[in-house]
Amino acid sequence: MKGPLLIAANHPNSFLDAIILSSLYKEPIYSLARGDAFANKFYSKILTALNMLPVYRVSEGVENLDHNYTTFDACQQLFIENKIVLIFSEGRCINEWHLRPLKKGTARLAMTAWMNNIPLKIIPLGINYSSFRKFGKVVNLNFGNFIPKEAIQSDLESGKALNEFNDLLKSQLQELVYEIKKDDTASLKKNFDLKQNFLKRILLFIPAVVGFLLHAPLYYALILTIKNRAKDHFDSIVVGALFLFYPIYILLIVLIAFLLTHNVYSLLLLVLMPLTALSLLHFKSIIPKQKN
Repeated sequence: MKGPLLIAANHPNSFLDAIILSSLYKEPIYSLARGDAFANKFYSKILTALNMLPVYRVSEGVENLDHNYTTFDACQQLFIENKIVLIFSEGRCINEWHLRPLKKGTARLAMTAWMNNIPLKIIPLGINYSSFRKFGKVVNLNFGNFIPKEAIQSDLESGKALNEFNDLLKSQLQELVYEIKKDDTASLKKNFDLKQNFLKRILLFIPAVVGFLLHAPLYYALILTIKNRAKDHFDSIVVGALFLFYPIYILLIVLIAFLLTHNVYSLLLLVLMPLTALSLLHFKSIIPKQKN
């Protein structure tokens, strides 16, 4: 899909939602993120480089709300340039299988674009995780149908138009976002089917075990460090930490192997370690049951 496009999604798993979606698109995706993450100038530069734009809530300071106009103007310019913008229409991240009330930011972006004769397309997206804490999870991305300008019967400048848009968006997202209680393991199984190819598991068993042994020190060190501090941002912080520390960890293992063996073949670990990690992922992987 190409722009101008606005992806209107739920928000169950912090910035991991945006990372996963960005990895699937050839075109860059510009995502709206909570404004307080941009308070630090150093972090702000990093987030901006990752195509993230700040959105401020009242809880983050009334004095910052005016900055939202700058972000919304930037989004309109991106639409003019046929870019893709991702907005989390609930406005807040919580680890749960549940659609929360929608804010009006998505509707305002759409109305403004349409009033400026920008041929913006809006597509609803339900993001569903089999787990928010475990390694080897399944993520179901359920896309809905485009919401066209013609679907809005009210005057685009009116408050009624915003409510009408949100009603249309909500009706689709309710079909795309799984509604599951945390202790409802039967529904989790139903939506994230645990079927696995038996031959594949046999072939992957040994490399998967090797992958587990090689990567367990780094993985569990991060888990223990982050476990009680991250809450709804746990997955995202773990992934971010792995991006940062995994290359260093591989080089450290290769260096230790070389010092112990004095063998140049130790360099093969640069390739073999990621392959064994991939084997472990596929060994643990579960095949999702698609929701139409």
